[in-house]
Amino acid sequence: MAYATVMDLCRLPGMPGGRSPFPFSVRAPGGAYQPDGTGATTMSDTEATGPGATAPEGTGAAATGPHATGPHATGPTAPAAPEAAAAGPVRGVVRGSAPVPLSVLDLVTVGSGSTARASLRTSVEISRLAESRGYHRHWVAEHHSMPGVASSSPAVILAHLAAHTSRIRLGSGGVMLPNHAPLAVAEQFGTLEALAPGRVDLGLGRAPGTDPRTAAALRGPGRLDEAADEFPRRLAELTRFLDDDFPDGHPYARVHAVPGPVQGPAARPPIWLLGSSGFSARLAGELGLPFAYAHHFSAAGTLPALDLYRQSFRPSAVLDAPYALIGVSALAADTGAQARAQVLTGALSMLRLRSGRPGLVPTPEEAAAYPFSPLEREFVDGWLANIVHGTPDEVRSGLDALVERTGADELMLTANAHGGAARLRSYELVADAYSMPVTA
Repeated sequence: MAYATVMDLCRLPGMPGGRSPFPFSVRAPGGAYQPDGTGATTMSDTEATGPGATAPEGTGAAATGPHATGPHATGPTAPAAPEAAAAGPVRGVVRGSAPVPLSVLDLVTVGSGSTARASLRTSVEISRLAESRGYHRHWVAEHHSMPGVASSSPAVILAHLAAHTSRIRLGSGGVMLPNHAPLAVAEQFGTLEALAPGRVDLGLGRAPGTDPRTAAALRGPGRLDEAADEFPRRLAELTRFLDDDFPDGHPYARVHAVPGPVQGPAARPPIWLLGSSGFSARLAGELGLPFAYAHHFSAAGTLPALDLYRQSFRPSAVLDAPYALIGVSALAADTGAQARAQVLTGALSMLRLRSGRPGLVPTPEEAAAYPFSPLEREFVDGWLANIVHGTPDEVRSGLDALVERTGADELMLTANAHGGAARLRSYELVADAYSMPVTA
């Protein structure tokens, strides 16, 4: 199959003459590609060996090691499934009776009466539980200046999670690239890849992950209103740093991201593009990259974005067919009333955030007693309508219907609740509902 180059693919509105800012072909993490006339040195598949190497999609081997089981794991015990080794760095593995691979999106929420330290401990517990029950990946979001979340530094949190797990994929959901220098991101995720070889995903978004004032503080003067086509340029620069292949004569030709290929054969995390609109959907499709859509807070745009991604998709060395996951707010509890009480805390938290009054996630009691105005009640009801919640059987039915409706290749579940115990219980109950075995 002839793989299209990015120069052929990327024809985004607003780019002078329809030209692409990507003077290279997309390649698989750790695999080979040929630059488009740059003369840069390339690394072949056979050179990408050693403990940190990964292979192109469909041929890579998953990391192995001792398989932790968590205190919440209640399903039947089974050995780690061999199909994980053949899944490659992008495509997930279906466990039990789930319709597609299931994964975890973690905002590291902080509830009223709790602390960031406690929430970070919960994230470790979630990661270990997810690993033991066959969830495919655990991603951490990036948000800033929000009292109710503690995920401002995904790379730091991911390093901590890597130290407490052995095989679950870990990634950013995502790094908001406009907030960071591409070189810094390349070095952070090169470090993570060295710490957890073959287990790291680099999910990238172009939103700030915060309000405009905080974004200005993060980015510095003059960068708040960057044009939309700045994201593809920064993505291209980041990819060059990860692959250490700036062409001769480029200002960064002698700048190296470390850890990285300059130190010897090295793999790099697969890049995912994240989005809640058509921009990233189209860009991911044209580059042949996997795409993650934020259904959990932008449900109305899910089908158009996925359609655009699939229509725009061109095969690459990373993927020969589209692969799209969607983030889903989902919370299971032992009773429907318990689930409703927990998701209402997240809805009230979002209402306050959208009203310019962010705070810690309220308790179920506080949410139940809140005097919603008619307009606020309308917002909350609309928000709750897009959360799959209820008993395990109800959540399973809701997730099955969502897969049927969207054709998503993977579901990434975020269980937003006041306390860590409710979040852990939800992931456990969903795994039980799909008979996902405990891996030994």
